[in-house]
Amino acid sequence: MNKTLVLNSTQIQQKINRIAYEIYENNYDEKEIVIAGISENGYLFAKRIVDVLQKISPIQTKLIEIAFDKKNPISSKIEIDLTEKELKNKVIILVDDVLNSGKTLIFGAKPFLKSPIKRLTTVVLVDRGHNRYPIKADFVGISLSTTLQEHITVEINKKGKEAVYLS
Repeated sequence: MNKTLVLNSTQIQQKINRIAYEIYENNYDEKEIVIAGISENGYLFAKRIVDVLQKISPIQTKLIEIAFDKKNPISSKIEIDLTEKELKNKVIILVDDVLNSGKTLIFGAKPFLKSPIKRLTTVVLVDRGHNRYPIKADFVGISLSTTLQEHITVEINKKGKEAVYLS
C-alpha cells in the first residue's frame, strides 16, 4: 500500500501553534478552558495544543480525555475525567485527530450536552469533509479532499517523528 506524506513533523507543529493561537484569540477573556481530547490520537493532539497554550496565554487549561469504543459508540459507555458540576459554565474545546464522517466527534460531544456549558468548539488536525453527522470542526489544521476508499493515518505519539499520511 502506497503512503503519501501529507504533513511532516514541522508542518504539524505549525498547525498546532496556529490552532493554539486561534483558541486563545477566541477565548482571551476566559479564566479557564477545558481541552477534551478523544482517546488516543485526539488526546495526544490535545496535549500538544495545551503545551502551546500554556506558553502563549494566561488562560488556565484543564486537559481531559474522552474514552469510548469508536467502532461501536452507541452501546459504548463514554467516560470523561470531570463531573457535570465541574463542567458548569466552562468553555469546552473538543479535539480529535481526523474528522471523517463526524461520528466520533459527535459521540465525543455527547457528555457535554448534559451540562450547562458556556460553549463547545471543535478542533481537528485533518478534515476529510465526508460529514454524515451534523457536526463541523471550528478549527482545522488541514482540509483534504479524499475518496471514501482512501485512509488518513496520523502518527503523533513521538515528538519530532509526527506525520500525517494518505494511503
